[in-house]
Amino acid sequence: MGPQGVGKGTQAARLAEVFGIVAISTGDIFRANIKGNTELGTTAKAYMDKGELVPDEVTNAMVRDRLGDADVKKGFLLDGYPRNAAQVSELDSALAGVGWELDGVIELTADRDVLMERLTKRAQEEGREDDTPEGIARRLDIYDTETAPLTAAYAERGLLAKVDGVGEVAEVTDRIVAALAAQLG
Repeated sequence: MGPQGVGKGTQAARLAEVFGIVAISTGDIFRANIKGNTELGTTAKAYMDKGELVPDEVTNAMVRDRLGDADVKKGFLLDGYPRNAAQVSELDSALAGVGWELDGVIELTADRDVLMERLTKRAQEEGREDDTPEGIARRLDIYDTETAPLTAAYAERGLLAKVDGVGEVAEVTDRIVAALAAQLG
């Protein structure tokens, strides 16, 4: 978990390699559905083009579908999901339905000015339409009000480890691996 621009996607890819599991990114799921011109993809694109978060019912349907894929059976990590209390409930339900439970939750952290700088740079390099300054600020505000409070709930369950997301990529990966080792024993 963590706000946009904190490095969730980069770290998810690295951790998937380290642990030999699949990384499931809501952003990748959205882009695949958009590229495939699915009904869910068309709906998601309309929101993303405005710099808004995709509604829960669309996101949840895409994630639930992805969790049914064969490559998920030996383990997975979620990148950027859940983002609010309703998605936590949906994830709990989806996992319980297949007899799984979460092993741990990592929250990557960074100051807002660092996030704005990273996202502005990403917008310039990748030409992402959803990374306007206004869109970035709106999504960070939504994270602060909707997603950040979830970390307290995961902490109460004994699942949360906070990790500084600023620094060299390999250093951040090492911090995450150490936090998971401490958390999982």
